[in-house]
Amino acid sequence: MELLNATLAKIYGLDKEAMVKAQAHQDILIKPQGSLGKLEAIVVQLAGIQGDAKPKTAKKAIITMAGDHGIIDEKFHNWPKEVTVQMLQNFAHGGAAINVLSRQVGARNVVVALGVATPMAADPNIINRNIAPGTNNMVHGPAMTREQAVKAIEVGIEIVNAEVKKGLDLVGTGDMGIGNTSPSAAICSVITGRSLEDVTGRGTGASDEQMKLKRNAIAKAISLNNPDAKDAIDVLSKVGGYEIGGLAGVILGAAANRVAVVVDGFISGAAALIAYTICPQVKDFMFAAHQSVEPGHRILLEHMGLDAILKMDMRLGEGTGAALAMNIIEAANRIQNEMASFADAGVSEKQS
Repeated sequence: MELLNATLAKIYGLDKEAMVKAQAHQDILIKPQGSLGKLEAIVVQLAGIQGDAKPKTAKKAIITMAGDHGIIDEKFHNWPKEVTVQMLQNFAHGGAAINVLSRQVGARNVVVALGVATPMAADPNIINRNIAPGTNNMVHGPAMTREQAVKAIEVGIEIVNAEVKKGLDLVGTGDMGIGNTSPSAAICSVITGRSLEDVTGRGTGASDEQMKLKRNAIAKAISLNNPDAKDAIDVLSKVGGYEIGGLAGVILGAAANRVAVVVDGFISGAAALIAYTICPQVKDFMFAAHQSVEPGHRILLEHMGLDAILKMDMRLGEGTGAALAMNIIEAANRIQNEMASFADAGVSEKQS
């Protein structure tokens, strides 16, 4: 807990003075005040995060974390666990959707194995921080120990701290793991208090019969393990996943370093919910990239008071939504840093 506690101690609120200055600058740019809507709100929040009325967005990274899930033993999934490591290898060599979208936005890809079940060869493009070969089947007991849950969070903090040393203005979260919508639904239901019928979606395309099995399995896991909704680490350890814990650590570590976090879809959202429950202040450092088609994603965003930048009917994960949203965030910041003022352009201002 030492690293986690030290990280939490470094998280404090937004820089209000920088936000006032950023808004004042927006108000003299050659446009009607407020006419760029959410773009203006984005840059004011960025200013508060970085403590600079003209913030930076040039240095970007997407951290994609992978883990496997024991609940796939319940046989309602369409893909084998071996796909997780196969996709990790694809991420590492540039062939996945996240690689394409990261290249477009100029973000570096950071690929981390945190709880992968299938043995994999060493690869310089994959950071192997495996804590265990996937979670235990939470239908029969806790997904992991409390110590393992803390370790997952602290690995995420370590990963983002290393990226900050390389230079980091924006960090996106991404995930990979067969079966990870089940722990995400469990986390969402437990913390928000909403029913499994409300928060559980079809993942990679579950049939009606698979959906029935999925909800029943998650319900059994919650009933058996009885996670404490007010103790995020307890929730993570009992019904979570290693990559979810790792991404929660990325969010907490980024906030401690005054770096804005672009949160991807449902699994990243579950990680954000864990981080938010540990430290509500982290909400100020997060941008919700998009609203997934997974029904629980909208619910957990509402619980945290976050408004998605995009709505694209996406459900891939990997960090793809985060990469897309980075384009919007960078556009907002370019307006702040590059657009002329009325005085600069010699344009008459609105008459009072």
